[in-house]
Amino acid sequence: MTLRIDHVVYATRDLEPAATRFREEFGLVTTPGGTHPRWGTANRIAPLGDARYVELITIVDAELAATTDLGRAIAERIADGDRWFALCLADDAIDATAARLGLEVSPGSRARPDGRDVSWRGAGIDDGRRTPDLPFFITWQGPADAHPGAVAPEHPSGASGVAWVEIAGDAARFAAWTDGASLPVRFVEGDRGIDAVAFVTPAGDLVVR
Repeated sequence: MTLRIDHVVYATRDLEPAATRFREEFGLVTTPGGTHPRWGTANRIAPLGDARYVELITIVDAELAATTDLGRAIAERIADGDRWFALCLADDAIDATAARLGLEVSPGSRARPDGRDVSWRGAGIDDGRRTPDLPFFITWQGPADAHPGAVAPEHPSGASGVAWVEIAGDAARFAAWTDGASLPVRFVEGDRGIDAVAFVTPAGDLVVR
């Protein structure tokens, strides 16, 4: 089994101000991603190359979002303001992972602004048992160039990958959830969830909290 960082998710009350902040403060440029009709959410994408990216996500249909575990989790996470929401791991053996953890593997999709569909299979995305300090899992379907992180990054910061993720949570619990996978994560005390993400740039690590 191979697990690696696919993307990191930042939850926001409003995509446009968040996109402005990421561009002006961190030199990370995002583009419209699309909507998720199943969850009442929408996103923007900052590709990092090598099939990795940053996702900004917001709720666009509060009534629908309130009926899903994912929507409720996002609403709870941003109750006191915008913040990191989740870590997503690409999983070459997602069915085995789901079986091990008792998760359901579900299909997902969204339409890009250019009309092209993006589809995947995910586990733990819309599941209330996954707490904010634990990742969810994904495997992408379709051509490689449809992956949100496939576009060559063009960020003023020169960001080109994730250096590390700082998580408030229990290291042993995380290791059990990920079956001991070697991942660039570090752990701190605090309320469960992602505290910071560092991106690889020519000037060194760019830390976003």
